Amino acid sequence: MLDVLHRAGADSVAHVILAGFMGTGKTAVGRRLARRLGRGFVDTDGLIEATAGRSVAEIFRDEGEEYFRRLEREAVAKAVTMPDAVVAVGGGALGDPQNRRQLLAAGPVVCLRATPEAILERVGDAKSRPLLASLSPAERLAEIRALIAAREVAYQSASHDVDTTDLSLDEVVDRVRTLVGDV
Repeated sequence: MLDVLHRAGADSVAHVILAGFMGTGKTAVGRRLARRLGRGFVDTDGLIEATAGRSVAEIFRDEGEEYFRRLEREAVAKAVTMPDAVVAVGGGALGDPQNRRQLLAAGPVVCLRATPEAILERVGDAKSRPLLASLSPAERLAEIRALIAAREVAYQSASHDVDTTDLSLDEVVDRVRTLVGDV
């Protein structure tokens, strides 16, 4: 998804980065936050899909995770060069040291979090979630827990955290906006 809007006369690059596990609300929060801040919105998965001409799920299926992560590095590099954007990155993006350095240098990084049970409910049948698609619901919950644990150190590098488990979309947006101010 690419909803990039450029502000006239913008000569600086200032970003708000939304990171965190799948199903925590990065894209929905990012779109709404961008509207409220009068900024463009960039979803790195959307950049990847536009570049590759196919979905993230298809890329994982046909080319594998390593190929996807290479495309993700390229998408992150592109996203941080766009002026005044709210950027939503994939759940594993902070795990890559190059991505992490670029994102942390680009602006405040807010890690959206939720309980594994809430994430499982939000992803539903998980057909479009390559890391969960082939698993049973019970296996999905165990895999969500394992992936969150494996990514925890990377997620801790974020400037801020917001637990989205019991919050509405507007409540999450308000909390993120309070944390990042008028960046």
